[in-house]
Amino acid sequence: MKLKKLSLRIRIFLAMILLVLLASILISAVAIYQYSEERQEYHEGRLKRKEENIQTHLKRVLNGRQNSWEVKTENIPLIFKEEIYSVADIHKLQINLYDLEGVLLISSKATLQNNAAPKCLKAEVLNPISNTAPHRFVDKHKENGETFQSSYTYLTDQRSKPVAILNLPYLEKDDFLAKELQEFLKRIAYAYMFILLMAIGIAFLLSKYITKSLKTISDKINTTRLEKRNEKIEVNDTSEEISTLVNSYNSMIDELEESAVQLARSEREQAWREMAKQVAHEIKNPLTPMRLTVQNFQRKFDSNDENIHSKLNEYSKTLIQQIDTMSSIASAFSNFAKMPAQQSETLNVVKIVKLALDIFNEDYIFFTAESEKIVAKFDRTQLIRVLTNLVKNGIQAMPENQTPRIVINVGTKDNNVIVTVADNGMGILEENKDKVFEPKFTTKTSGMGLGLAMVKNIVETYDGTITFKSEKYRGTTFTVTFPKE
Repeated sequence: MKLKKLSLRIRIFLAMILLVLLASILISAVAIYQYSEERQEYHEGRLKRKEENIQTHLKRVLNGRQNSWEVKTENIPLIFKEEIYSVADIHKLQINLYDLEGVLLISSKATLQNNAAPKCLKAEVLNPISNTAPHRFVDKHKENGETFQSSYTYLTDQRSKPVAILNLPYLEKDDFLAKELQEFLKRIAYAYMFILLMAIGIAFLLSKYITKSLKTISDKINTTRLEKRNEKIEVNDTSEEISTLVNSYNSMIDELEESAVQLARSEREQAWREMAKQVAHEIKNPLTPMRLTVQNFQRKFDSNDENIHSKLNEYSKTLIQQIDTMSSIASAFSNFAKMPAQQSETLNVVKIVKLALDIFNEDYIFFTAESEKIVAKFDRTQLIRVLTNLVKNGIQAMPENQTPRIVINVGTKDNNVIVTVADNGMGILEENKDKVFEPKFTTKTSGMGLGLAMVKNIVETYDGTITFKSEKYRGTTFTVTFPKE
């Protein structure tokens, strides 16, 4: 089975177990390496200490009062004839003394034994002793699976003049250290067996804990649909990463819901546009023939009837009034259905807003502006239509028992023009706020509910936005924002 096909829970479990195993192997390897280093340092240090102690002992014999021989190389075998054995026995180490040319003078071991000292030293030994500053050389080699070290250094007289070469053969015995290592590795093995069992339990619980939250998120994502209301994820006591994932999903749900609302609204608006076009087409077709027929009937009717004129005028007036009403309805639907063509007309927004407000005679309408001239690109007619619709809505929202007030303001922010229309009317009910810009929605007894929908279409055609804030019985503020360029 491939690793990538395993579940996340199994992968977390295996990863933790593998981590414990790798840690145990690594620590064991480090312990063995450390043992090897310490063993080598121990034997090198022990040999050096032995060498220093034996040199001190030999110098004491060489320069002591018991020595009646002249201290020189030729007399070394005579000086240490008996003493070399006692020194070797005290320090438990074989001692060999060579002359400065590398010829054996005396040894604490009989020449018939297998480990007897060589009669002459090789040049590989003599050259380092004579040419290096410490005047010391250590030869390390293995024989029959055992490691041997052999140190060579000068034995000097009282004036530090070399009189002989001291050789100490040394066998590295690791029985004690090897036993210590085995005991340490055994303890490590027991400790890691216990840790491994704990890691298995912790890995099982931790993987279950982590994947539980992920399973919840996965189930929610699988049930997420655009066409229905989706529930947010509520997960408590999770890690920071899981919390971030949950918050991202919940934010996506909010955006998805908003997109669904916008899509539904757009579909409804499109349906109403198509309906408006059809209604306008169906209503406008008979209007002209109806008007011509009525006018022709008015001219040819018998005028001898003394009441015919009043009847005719009343009939004609009523019929023409109904025709005009049908025409205005058709025009309203047609205006809503027809998206305004974007014009690249550079105009002073302050001036156009003042012009739009001139048609209103109410004395409670007030206008303010950030400056006398704010230049932007917008269609003059469409801007006037936007203002008049918003102001009309404000006027119609005024209750009879309240002093009305409508304030229009024009300003700028960054590279945008901001137009606000604020009233102190009845406000918009909470349940109606989502429907304000929908076609055919109205809270008034008259009108077709197309005004704000048309305003929204106009503003969005110019890459702008329209928003509002409303409080019940305190009024509503509409804010129109569009770019200057």
